[in-house]
Amino acid sequence: MKKVFHKVLAVSMAFVVMFTTMSFTMDMHYCGASLVDLSFYSSADSCGMEKEQPVQDCETKITSKSCCTEHQLVKEANQDLKISFDKLTFEQQTFVATFLYSYINLFEGFDENIQSFKDYSPPFLKRDVQVLYELYLI
Repeated sequence: MKKVFHKVLAVSMAFVVMFTTMSFTMDMHYCGASLVDLSFYSSADSCGMEKEQPVQDCETKITSKSCCTEHQLVKEANQDLKISFDKLTFEQQTFVATFLYSYINLFEGFDENIQSFKDYSPPFLKRDVQVLYELYLI
């Protein structure tokens, strides 16, 4: 249960960091008081009501104010998490160098297989107890 909790917590923290450092723009198109279109990646589509109607009579031209409005919500990215690695102290440089050296040597193999029991022979058996008592492992 503890491992599952740690994994869920780690994934949720990764999403929190990702969403706080990500910027996005949300376009909204309102017609009157109702939301008609919402778009995250492109401009919001209009409802077509703001287009001016062709006038039938040349003498009478009525222009009315459009009831449509456009709103844009911009969420800027948080730039506080960008760390500059060009200014490392001597202790930090020493730690990075020893970590990389030990990590690279961790996977380095030996030239030959080392067998510590190669020079030792097994003890001499005076009698074979398993055969004597007929004990067979199945």
